[in-house]
Amino acid sequence: MTDPVLDFVQCPDAAGGHRMAFWQWGAPDAAHAVLCVHGLTRQGRDFDVLAQRLVADAPHPLRVICPDVVGRGRSDWLADPMAYQVPQYASDMVALLQQLHARHPIAQLDHVGTSMGGLIGMVLAGHRELPLPVSVRRLVLNDVGPAIQAAAIARISAYVGQGAVYESLEAAAAAMWTLSTGFGPHTPAQWLALSAPMVVPASARSADGRTRQAPVPGDTRVRLHYDPALAVPLHALTPEAIVQAEQAAWALYDAISAPTLLIRGAESDLLSAATAAAMRERGPRARLVEFEGVGHAPTFVPPAQSDAVSAFLLN
Repeated sequence: MTDPVLDFVQCPDAAGGHRMAFWQWGAPDAAHAVLCVHGLTRQGRDFDVLAQRLVADAPHPLRVICPDVVGRGRSDWLADPMAYQVPQYASDMVALLQQLHARHPIAQLDHVGTSMGGLIGMVLAGHRELPLPVSVRRLVLNDVGPAIQAAAIARISAYVGQGAVYESLEAAAAAMWTLSTGFGPHTPAQWLALSAPMVVPASARSADGRTRQAPVPGDTRVRLHYDPALAVPLHALTPEAIVQAEQAAWALYDAISAPTLLIRGAESDLLSAATAAAMRERGPRARLVEFEGVGHAPTFVPPAQSDAVSAFLLN
């Protein structure tokens, strides 16, 4: 399989609900499911390389589920920008898993989360009262932990929500590379493949971006796929809120019993070496794998990175 299957589920919210898209690789009826959740401004196609690797390596049927978290990719945008936070995202993952379980029962559930997706995974694995079909069996946290460096928050806040329009996919890919060098070395072809799902035709939404419409034929302009309002709760963060969020995240992490793999870019500005060391000593006592020459965050495109996840989840 070279392309995933796109599907949708309905998720509840305070405004009456929204539709979340997800991409599925492998056997849709497999009892073993791996949920892969992306970072703040990314989307589910980030995991194309890893998903194909997991399906190929698995000694049994496997389904890999890669949602576009609400406000991103093919998913709806929320009416209330302040709802773009981890509690809503975790609720959406529960709704997704419940509906998939109703279609084809899930007996084993693993979670792979990059950055924001890892925070969501900590909720799913650490919150004992969530109505998941099954508990998280194994957890992969990709360059994220309970404590996030202030410099990384400032860096991300500076570019999220700019809503730029680019003349072509190639122009957008070049612009995104200037913000994403922390991903580490990629060939031009690899970076273009990662970038293509990150944009939509500029004419496919109204001027304010909130209404979908048919793209204008021949218009090559593109814009980033996500709702610029993702920046609203980020810009509303206060030092006090950050401290409270960190305390809550450590409590969740300490409650995790699932074997946990922590992946870190050795040059990460988001997950400090000190936080990674603490995560090895508390809670699930994560196994740490670091990749040199990479910051925030590993993409699982280089074989060594996908090797680490495949070995942890499938052996």
